[in-house]
Amino acid sequence: MNKKPTVVIIDDSLLVRNILSDALTKKDEVQVIATGKTGMDCIDLASKLKPDFIVLDIEMPIMDGLTALAEIKKLKLTTHVIMLSVLTQHGADATFKALELGAVDFIPKPSSGNQFSPEDVAAVLSAKIKGFSDSRLPSPESLPKPERTERQLNKSFQKPIKVDAIGIGTSTGGPKALQTVFASIPEDFAKPIFVVQHMPAGFTKAFADRLNSLSKIQVKEAEQGDLVQSGTAYIAPGDYQMKVVTKGKDRVIELTHTGQVNGHRPSIEVLFDSLVEAYGGDHLLSMIMTGMGKDGSQAITNIHAKGGITLAQNEATSVVYGMNRVAVELGGIDFVLPVDDLVPKMIELLKSRGN
Repeated sequence: MNKKPTVVIIDDSLLVRNILSDALTKKDEVQVIATGKTGMDCIDLASKLKPDFIVLDIEMPIMDGLTALAEIKKLKLTTHVIMLSVLTQHGADATFKALELGAVDFIPKPSSGNQFSPEDVAAVLSAKIKGFSDSRLPSPESLPKPERTERQLNKSFQKPIKVDAIGIGTSTGGPKALQTVFASIPEDFAKPIFVVQHMPAGFTKAFADRLNSLSKIQVKEAEQGDLVQSGTAYIAPGDYQMKVVTKGKDRVIELTHTGQVNGHRPSIEVLFDSLVEAYGGDHLLSMIMTGMGKDGSQAITNIHAKGGITLAQNEATSVVYGMNRVAVELGGIDFVLPVDDLVPKMIELLKSRGN
C-alpha cells in the first residue's frame, strides 16, 4: 500500500491553517505533518521534515511566500510547492510569479470574501496532491514506454493537410509552459489558437493578460459570442466550457456552464471535440501539454485518427506527465517534443504544407 503524501501548511492566518489541516485530515488521503506562519517557518520545516508537499501562502510577515519559494529552490529541496492564491489582480500576478519560480500549482485561498468554501478548497487540494503523486508513478509494464514511443514517433510523418486552427490543452505546469509557447509564436502567425488551461474562475483573465504581454500575437480571455479572428489566441474562462461553433460563414466562441467533463470545466475534451465539428479533424493542429489526469487525451487521439496533426509535450519538460502520457499511450500523437521545440515544430509543419 502506498504511503499517504505528507503535507506542511504555511499561512500567517491560524484560521486558514486550521481549516485546511482539519479538512485535509477528514479526507484521509494526505497526512498533514506540520503547519507554520512565516516564510522562515516554511524553509525550516521543509529542511527538517522534507515533506512531499508544502501548501504556501504568498503574503506573510517576516518572509513572504515568493522569497521562501526562491530559497527552497536555492537549497535544492525536492518538496513540491502549491501556492495559496487570493482572488485579486495582485494575487494572480504573484501566483504566476510563483509558478515561474518553481511552484507546481496553486489553489484559491479560502476566505469569507470569495466563493471558495473550505470544503471545496480542501477537495481541490487533496485531488491535486493525489493526482500529482499518482502521475509520478511509472506506467504499467503492459503499456508502451514513452521514451521508446517518442523516438519512433518523431522519425517520420506523412500528413499533407491544410491547417485552419490550433488547439492547445494543458493543466498542472501549464501556465509556465504556455508562457514559453506564446513567447515563441511569431508576429505574422495567422491561425486562430484555442486554449484550455485548467484554472479556477477569476484567474483566467489575469493569465490571458499575462500571456498577451509576453506574446507578439493577441491573447485574450474568450467571451461569449467572440467572432474568431486569425492570429488571435482565445483562453477558455474558468468555470465555463468553451466551444467553437459555426454560424453561417463565421466561427464563434460559445461559452456554457454545463457540467464538468473528466472532472473539469473548462475541459480540453469539450474544446477539441468542438474544433473537430467546426473545422474538421483533418484541418487541425493540436497540442496536449503538461498536466495530471487524462482530460483531452481521447479527443486529441480522435483528431489524430481523423488526419489532424498532433503534438505532445515530452516527459522531461512536463511538471506532470499525465494527460500527455495518456495521449501517447493511446497512439494519438505524431510528435513528442520538449516544450521549447513545440512552436518551432508547429511552424515547420505549417510552412512545409503551404499554410
